[in-house]
Order: sequence, then C-alpha cells, then structure tokens
Amino acid sequence: MGDGEGEPYASPTTWSEWIRFVDAAAPQLAGEGPFSEEERLDYHSQFVVLSTPVMDEISLALRRLMILNRRHDGTARRGLIVSGPPTTGKTTALQQLGRAFHLAERRRRGGETDEGRLPVAFVAVPPAATAKMLVSEFARFLGLPVAARMNQAQITDAVVGTLRDLGTGLVLVDDIHLLDTRTRAGAETSDQMKYLSERVGATFVYAGVAVEDSPLLSGIRGAQLAGRFKLLSNPPLAYGSREQQAAWRGLLDGMENALRLERHRPGSLGRMAPYLHARTGGRIGSLSALIREGAITAILDGTEKITKKQLEAVRLDHLAEQDARPPAGQTTSGRSPTTV
Repeated sequence: MGDGEGEPYASPTTWSEWIRFVDAAAPQLAGEGPFSEEERLDYHSQFVVLSTPVMDEISLALRRLMILNRRHDGTARRGLIVSGPPTTGKTTALQQLGRAFHLAERRRRGGETDEGRLPVAFVAVPPAATAKMLVSEFARFLGLPVAARMNQAQITDAVVGTLRDLGTGLVLVDDIHLLDTRTRAGAETSDQMKYLSERVGATFVYAGVAVEDSPLLSGIRGAQLAGRFKLLSNPPLAYGSREQQAAWRGLLDGMENALRLERHRPGSLGRMAPYLHARTGGRIGSLSALIREGAITAILDGTEKITKKQLEAVRLDHLAEQDARPPAGQTTSGRSPTTV
C-alpha cells in the first residue's frame, strides 16, 4: 500500500486486480435495506474520499501532459512526479488518476470491453530494487511468465511488447523514492525506467515520499530525470486562509455524505473542522482512518453517530499522534499552524 498511507484497500498488483479495481464503484450499500451490522461495518472500512484540491490540480496537470505527449516520441516524452510526506494520499491519488483515465478510454471506445486492451499499468518499486526486479514487477502485473533462465533484456522485451500490444497509455509507478541513483543497482534501475518510457510510448507518473529530497534526483541520472519530469507536491492540506478552510470543510462534507450511521447529524464533522485538522495535521490518510474508525466504533457501541469524545479515544498513526497531541498539561487549541 505504498508508503503506508492507510488506504482502505490494497494496491492492485496484477492486471486482473487492476481491472477489478477499475470496475468497482465507490463502496456502497446496495438496495433499500435494512442493512446488517456486518454490511455497514464492511462499508465503512472501505469508503474513500476521491476529490481534494491537490488531486484536482494533479489530474489537470496529467491531462495537459498526456495531450502534449501525443506528438512526442522517444526521449521527448515528458512525465510527472507526485511527491509528499507520508499519509497525504499519494498512492490513492495515483490509483484514482489511473482509474479515471482507464474509464475515459472505455468511453472513448464507445463502451466496448477491455478485451485485449490495458490503458493503465500500475507497479510499485520493490525495496532494494534491481533493474531485473523492477521489470519483473511489470511482468507480474501483466501476467507474463518469467523463467529463472530469462535475463533482464528478455523480460524487458516481453514487457515492452505486451504494453505496446495492449495500447497502454499511462504507466503508474509507486514508491519511487526507494530508488537510490547513487548506487549501482539504483542507477541501473533508473536507466531501466528511462528505457521503458522511451520504448512503450506511454506517459509515466511516479509517486513517492519527499522525492525532491531523495537520492532519486541526485547525480547525472537524477538530473536527466529532473529534466524530463514535472514535480507536483501533495502536502498535507492547510487550514490558514478562508479558501483553505472552505476546502477542508468541503472534504469533510464529502466524507460525511458517505457515512451510513442512523443517528449522525449532518454538519457534525464540519463543526469539528478545526479539531479534525489539528488532530490529523491535514493528512488525508490520517483523516480517512480517523473517520472510518469513528464510524465503525459508532456502529459497534450502538451510538450510531460520530462525536469528538469518541474520536479522542481513537489512536491514530504514530506520525499524526506525534504532531497533533499537545504536551502533558496543555489542551488542544483546535487550530494547527498553517501548512505550506
């Protein structure tokens, strides 16, 4: 699941899993009800916010980039890097960009099936990756058999040929910060990624933690990458200006509309907006985990509504707890410092 951002579902690792991910609508309770407790618990373990101001910005940048790349071949093709701290929703953003493009391609083809086509490929960089390990991840995603006797070049040829045959137009690579171009293995893996981008003819989008400060962009190879890829920041959401506060409350409204609790009063999350921002530091992953766990607790304890007292009892990821919890003897002010 990327950098551990608390996504409500695991990242697809194969072609068939990706198709299921694309076909799965936002989690919902089908029918008129009444719904069992188990059905509602399962629902609240999955629902995810799909739209944020940063997500909209990234989506627009990708759309422009893909139009630009239509007329460019080989080394002229440009890419996009999504960078940010942990738990800010980078993996979720990457997956939703891919889903949106995949569905748009279906509509462009008149709603025909995906038989023989794969508009999007999605892989994650494995720890201590070598060039062969990375291209083998692509092969695994595509369902290509990789024999022990196959070398890197053979696997690469099979991957490139398959991606071209399937008409793949968007390649998503998560956890790109794990590549260290200062090491021999990292440099060779970076070269492998460059080779794939030149051969496949797709737009490549990378996502990772603090990529601008990582070894990925250092040295000659890092300079090559920086010269071809636009870097967009996916930071925690700020809560300083009126516009930022309105965006945060809009996000909470979207989450609240997704709740399926019998006694939850509309507007409750909005009234807790300062507290929720201070508690999560504006991180989408932490916020999603807090609200989903709050909803599950409300079902299990029979209150059927989310309250501040209830949320206070939820222990979040260590990063959020470190940033949000005041020192002993102090109280939470309800407003966190503006995040740049």
